[in-house]
Amino acid sequence: MPAERAKKRVNTTANNVLPFRKKGGPTATIECEDNLSFMRALDPGSMKLIVTSPPYNIGKEYEERRSQERYIEEQAACIAEVVRLLHPKGSICWQVGNHVQGGEIFPLDVLLYPLFKNHGLQLRNRIVWTFGHGLHCQKRFSGRHETILWFTKSDDYTFNLDPVRVPSKYPEKKHFKGPNKGKISSNPLGKNPTDVWDIPNVKSNHVEKADHPCQFPVGLVERLVLSLTDTGDNVLDPYIGVGSSAIAALKHQRHAYGCDTDYGYVKTALARIEQLHAGKLRTRPMDKPIYQPPPKNRGGQ
Repeated sequence: MPAERAKKRVNTTANNVLPFRKKGGPTATIECEDNLSFMRALDPGSMKLIVTSPPYNIGKEYEERRSQERYIEEQAACIAEVVRLLHPKGSICWQVGNHVQGGEIFPLDVLLYPLFKNHGLQLRNRIVWTFGHGLHCQKRFSGRHETILWFTKSDDYTFNLDPVRVPSKYPEKKHFKGPNKGKISSNPLGKNPTDVWDIPNVKSNHVEKADHPCQFPVGLVERLVLSLTDTGDNVLDPYIGVGSSAIAALKHQRHAYGCDTDYGYVKTALARIEQLHAGKLRTRPMDKPIYQPPPKNRGGQ
């Protein structure tokens, strides 16, 4: 990418801080800037949730392919900075897939895990995100999952399960013995969604599709925002792309921070935020069931 492009700023309100919905409500601070420079200007311990999906070093249009050693070094520098920004009760969610070279895969969550542990962070979940569509492989099984490493600084962290519960499989199930025999045993708000999440990825026919080849589904980030932050908290994405993490934060009254070195992506992110502000942005509902095509009529067979 030309250096002059990376240095451009989007002409919006002062400092690219966008008021959202009403005076005193959540704001979005989005810059076209290198993430280390952007983060070094932020206050230590100010971010309740840092959620992102860094480049996978596979040569996508928004990244420069480099050696694995250099990639790890760059990730280490970014991770050190996000740890500095993390609130004592906050969470880091690093969503990654695989680096692929010469037909061999290198799982990035395995490669990056030690970088977080070097800072004393504790892994709470290794969330598996599954999706039904993608490129088909010829000499190995087609990849249909990626992972989210969820880390905290200590045992005292924000976790709100009720806002992200999903419908129980057996909502009418009852206790069969004991003092509660005959009473409903399931939680009326639903069950824990577990650590395997089936959420469609953003492909060409997805309602959220913008000009980014590897776009976060808003619903994926919403589940993290609702469970790991409270109203009014700060959410940071140091590789914000077209702004899906910011949208997830703003939808639920959290302040959004983020940056990207691609001027076009930042413009798209800010445009999507303005659409959200105007009530015109379409997003896939967080808990919408996965579409299942009806069975074909096979003549009674």
